[in-house]
Amino acid sequence: MIFRKVLIANRGEIAVRILRACRELGLATVAIYTEQDSEGVHVSKADEAVLVSPGPRAGYLDADQIAEAAHKVGADAVHPGYGFLSEKSALSRALRSRGLAFIGPNIRAIEAMGDKVEARKIAEEAGVPTVPASPILESPEEALDWAETIGYPIMLKAAAGGGGKGMRVLRSAAELRPAFALASSEAQKFFGDGRVYVEKFIEEPKHIEIQVICDKHGNQVHLGERDCSIQRRHQKLIEIAPSLVLDASRRAEMGAVALRLCKAVGYDSVGTIEFLMDKDGRYYFLEMNTRIQVEHTVTELVTGFDLIQEMIRIAAGDPLSFDQSDVSLRGYAIECRINAEDPRRNFAPSPGRITRYLSPGGFGVRLDSCIYAGYEVLPYFDPLISKLCVWGRNWDEALRRLSRALEEYVIRGIQTTVPFYQKLIRDPDFRTGRFTTYFMEEKIDSFQYPDPVEPADPFFVTAGALFAHYLAGGLPASPTNPGGDE
Repeated sequence: MIFRKVLIANRGEIAVRILRACRELGLATVAIYTEQDSEGVHVSKADEAVLVSPGPRAGYLDADQIAEAAHKVGADAVHPGYGFLSEKSALSRALRSRGLAFIGPNIRAIEAMGDKVEARKIAEEAGVPTVPASPILESPEEALDWAETIGYPIMLKAAAGGGGKGMRVLRSAAELRPAFALASSEAQKFFGDGRVYVEKFIEEPKHIEIQVICDKHGNQVHLGERDCSIQRRHQKLIEIAPSLVLDASRRAEMGAVALRLCKAVGYDSVGTIEFLMDKDGRYYFLEMNTRIQVEHTVTELVTGFDLIQEMIRIAAGDPLSFDQSDVSLRGYAIECRINAEDPRRNFAPSPGRITRYLSPGGFGVRLDSCIYAGYEVLPYFDPLISKLCVWGRNWDEALRRLSRALEEYVIRGIQTTVPFYQKLIRDPDFRTGRFTTYFMEEKIDSFQYPDPVEPADPFFVTAGALFAHYLAGGLPASPTNPGGDE
């Protein structure tokens, strides 16, 4: 390990997660923050903190400012987390010009996999199964021609997209022309790139992703799969490792395919290859995420490997600390993304100050969080505020543990997805693994719930009990009445 100090170019729970990994490796840490984010947990936990501007968000997206800050504080490397600059080569280039390391893959891999059309081309050349799709489209007329060739239903997608932005499912030619303009406009707004293409839409799919990790010495390992099919508008809500539908043979096959793509692109960090799997078990390459994933936690729980620490070691030039023969999947892990949203109002954001906070715990429970009583959830950022993960020796045990942990989790002052998940995990199709990416679309109306009941304050519970006892004719023990009722 040649690093001594790492700057974390992120905020929230992922910044705290990276800080903890660095602390265990004996590395000094530097946080960045904008003025509106000065009360963040990541700011108080880091050894140093640097203000970036302007706020509330732009400072987190300024690659040159962040690289210069890292240089000035004497950091050796920068970890981008996920989101923000994590999949933009701009930060890696800015760091390289200052002699600093980017804790992530090489620039070629970032750029190649960041463009969905280029990624698809590389995947096809590597023999990775892909969904039938068009090249970049210049006009609605060209899109119509390709749609007829591929066959409806199709999905219109942004070439530089992600997170469900710039995507439309179309089932007829009549829908395509207006959707083309909307998808292109949305892609330009969110990604600065209005290019779109069409691909075959897979009916009743499962979203299966393979976790990969590769070093700079040619060593490559996959860590099995995660099932991310529980989504809303292409945004993941619950992730499971391993999948309930893959056996050991199919897992090994998909892992080998994923590593073939890694070799083709010269990958050298932690990453994720995402696939769609149809109802007959056929799978197709979807995209590659060249960063740590939100849901890396469940892979860590079933494998025992710290992916953030491995990521840091690889960036420092160290070889992988394990090989494929060391990887085994033990039990099941489930993650619920706890968002500051109101599911009963179409998942509207719910910023505000948290007035009461009690976190779950106990055996097999992991909580990655950035919140506390008194913390203000800001409206400028992603609504993810914590990730509740559980592990069990089998699927049933994991479900029971998750139910118990959700019951323990108290967040008041804002609306969250906690009570929503309490309803969702009781659904018989979820409990038996009979779900696809359409699960939320088909079931959401059955997950309604009343307002959470505020637990009574223990002080008033005790005072009320004593007063009732007094009215009944008894007196509690006291210095003047040591015997109580006696």
